[in-house]
Amino acid sequence: MTTDFFIGNRRALVEQLSTLPIILTAYTSLQRTGDASFRFEQEANFWYLTGITAPDWWVICADSKSYLVAPEKSEIHAIFDGSLSAADAQEKSGVDEVLTFAAGKALLSELATRYEKIATIGVDPRKDYYDFSLNPAQGNLRKRIGKLYKETVDCRPALSRLRAIKQPEELDAIRKAIALTAGAFERVKESPLTLKHEYEVEALFDYEFRNANASHAYDPIVAMGINACTLHYGANDQPLVRGLLLLDIGARVDGYAADITRTYRVGQPTEREQTVHDAVVDAQEKIIALLGPGVSVKEYSEQVDVIMKQALESLGLLKIEKDYRKYFPHSVSHGLGIDVHDSLGGPETFQPGMVLTVEPGIYIPEESIGVRIEDDILITETGYENLSGQLSTAL
Repeated sequence: MTTDFFIGNRRALVEQLSTLPIILTAYTSLQRTGDASFRFEQEANFWYLTGITAPDWWVICADSKSYLVAPEKSEIHAIFDGSLSAADAQEKSGVDEVLTFAAGKALLSELATRYEKIATIGVDPRKDYYDFSLNPAQGNLRKRIGKLYKETVDCRPALSRLRAIKQPEELDAIRKAIALTAGAFERVKESPLTLKHEYEVEALFDYEFRNANASHAYDPIVAMGINACTLHYGANDQPLVRGLLLLDIGARVDGYAADITRTYRVGQPTEREQTVHDAVVDAQEKIIALLGPGVSVKEYSEQVDVIMKQALESLGLLKIEKDYRKYFPHSVSHGLGIDVHDSLGGPETFQPGMVLTVEPGIYIPEESIGVRIEDDILITETGYENLSGQLSTAL
C-alpha cells in the first residue's frame, strides 16, 4: 500500500466525523511466556489509517493535520526488539508530523481546551461473546482521554463503513492472498494419501505461504472426520484416516486476508459422505447466486435459511426445528479484508466493492462427518465475482 492510500483513508474518516479530533492507538505487545511476547499483529483500523505495524503508537487527526505519536522505548528494548524511526514512520504513513510521547500527551491536553468531544474506537459490541481477553491498548486510551474530554465518540461505525467498500489496491491484495491460498490447496489435494497426520497438511500450507513471504491470516483448521464438527478446531495433530478432511485456511498478503474452505476425501468416501458433500456444494451454489448489488441483507439471510433447511431435509436431518442450528450452527457469511472477519458496516443492502464469504456447512457429529465449503465473493456493479472460484469444490 502506498503512502497516498493511508493519507486518503485518514481524510475520508475526518470527512465522516466533521471537525471532531480523532485519536486511535496501535495494539500493545502481549506476553507469550516468561519474558517473551507473542508475535505482534497490528489492530486493523490503526493499520488502515497509518500503515504502521509496530506496537503502542498513536495517530491523532485534528485541525486539518495528522500526527503520529511514538511510544516511549528504552535503549535496551530498542536493541532487543528494534525501534521504528520517526523518519520511517512518517514516510510510511504520510502524517504531517511525528511527535514524542511527551509532545503527544501535550497535544492531547491542548486539544481538550478547545474541544469537548474526541473520537476514538469504542468498546467492542461483541466483547461479551468472546472467550478471550481483549488487547488492553484501546481501553487504556479511552481511560486516558476520559479524564480530559467530556465525551468520547465511537468512530468504529464510520471506519467499518469505509473499510467495507474495498479500494482497487485492497482488491489487488485480496486477489493475491486468494491466489496463493488456492494454489496451496491444489498442491495439498494432490498428496493427501501420502500424508499421515493433520499437522503434515498444515506444514505444506506453512511452506507455501512463507515461501511467498506471506503468513496465515488466522490459525489454520485441518480437521479429519469428527474433528471437523468442532468449528474452530485447531489442534491439527490427529492421524489421517479414511473419511473427510476439512481445510479452512487463508493467507495474508500485503495486509489482506483470504478465507477458503474445502472438504477433501482421504481414501474412498462412503455414499453418505458423498451425499452430504454434494448437498453442501449445491447449497453454496444457490446461496452465491442470491448475491448482487442492492440485494437486501435481511432477505439474503432469510433465503439462506430456506436453502439450508432444504439441504438438511434432503439428508434426513431436519426432523424438528431446533435441528437446523444443531447441524448448521454458524452464519453463512462475513466480511473479508484486513480482518478475516471484517465488518460490512451493518448495511441494509449489499454494495459494489464489498467482499464477503459464503460458507455453508453441515456437521453430523454422530456420523463423524463435517463438511464446509467456503469462497470469497466480491459484489460488483452488475452482480458478483467469485474470487476463489478457480479452486474446485470437488471431493
